Amino acid sequence: METKSKFRRICVYCGSSAGRKVSYQEAAVELGKELVEKRIDLVYGGGSVGLMGLVSQAVHDGGRHVLGIIPRTLMPKELTGCTIGDVIPVNDMHQRKAEMARQADAFIALPGGYGTLEELLEVITWAQLGIHRKPVGLLNVEGYYNSLLSFLDKAADEGFISPIARRIVVSAPTAQQLIRDLEEQVPEYDDFATKLDWDEVKVLNYPAADSGLTT
Repeated sequence: METKSKFRRICVYCGSSAGRKVSYQEAAVELGKELVEKRIDLVYGGGSVGLMGLVSQAVHDGGRHVLGIIPRTLMPKELTGCTIGDVIPVNDMHQRKAEMARQADAFIALPGGYGTLEELLEVITWAQLGIHRKPVGLLNVEGYYNSLLSFLDKAADEGFISPIARRIVVSAPTAQQLIRDLEEQVPEYDDFATKLDWDEVKVLNYPAADSGLTT
């Protein structure tokens, strides 16, 4: 039975490659289908290649809205394939990340490489600083993110990440469990973060809008 989530749209970070394991590809499709089941729309990095293409195609095929945010320099089809759904072209990678964050109510990272990790760590840092109040999750397919989670635990043990900041990152092995855990997460903030005043807060926490879309 179709059940509605409290999230209107989730941002998914993932590889523009498919990865060597079929399980990564299956997880991308599973996540797309779970978004459809929960009636959640997708915002992603645009394009139709790799895991990025699989998750967006699954959401699109399921009848949910797909929004791609892509720098103009990456729009040629030989680089990213055809964008699925609607697209907002932006000038650079920084603007892309900010717009993806503004449009989403939560964030999920599938397996990916440098780009996925960079996007993920930035949105985690924004949460730590109180720039946004949106949950962040790792779809830890076959332990793909175990090393990263171990690093975060080590950094917390050594005093570089506070216990509250460590709890920003939610991880689960399946899409169904991860979305459920993200829905149940209650945001916490270190005292210093609550005292900061960021111009970005009003923008990144503003409800997602569908204005300015092109196809």
